[in-house]
Amino acid sequence: MSACRFALAAGVLLAAACATEQNSASTASPHLGKAMTDVELAFWDSAILIDGSNLPAGSGSSAQGKVVYQQKCAACHGATGTETDTRLTPLVGGRGSLATAQPVRTLGSYWPYSTIVFDYIRRAMPYNAPKTLSNDEVYALTAYLLQANGIIGEAAVMDRTTLPAVQMPNRNGFVMASENVK
Repeated sequence: MSACRFALAAGVLLAAACATEQNSASTASPHLGKAMTDVELAFWDSAILIDGSNLPAGSGSSAQGKVVYQQKCAACHGATGTETDTRLTPLVGGRGSLATAQPVRTLGSYWPYSTIVFDYIRRAMPYNAPKTLSNDEVYALTAYLLQANGIIGEAAVMDRTTLPAVQMPNRNGFVMASENVK
């Protein structure tokens, strides 16, 4: 066998050996982390449906929500949620601005369902400690923000029955994908 053919054969054998070694190494577990328990998974897999059918027990008023807001939200969102000098988009205001050159997307002008407001607050807020608010605090904050945006009255109490019944101003501003398919 010529030296060239021998080198080529050796190269093919070496490549095959490396590929086999790499495949067996990639199937081995890196032993990172651990499997989640059912309780841990349920804690993180907690999205609320837009119809509110899986809302948790609890309730809260706008007055209660204002206290929670001042304690846990104002540092990032401003004292009233209308401030534009924070690094975040305001939470209150913006009605009628979506069709303008400078739309203000607040929960009162943009969000189509009140249950999404509840869901977002519950899973993502406060920013430095997500999922630490009680269900009552989330209902109260949702009530406060809906009332501050003029969507519900000051005396309204939000719970698993009343929250899904709230009609958001931009409820018809979104088209479901299934409605757009012919």
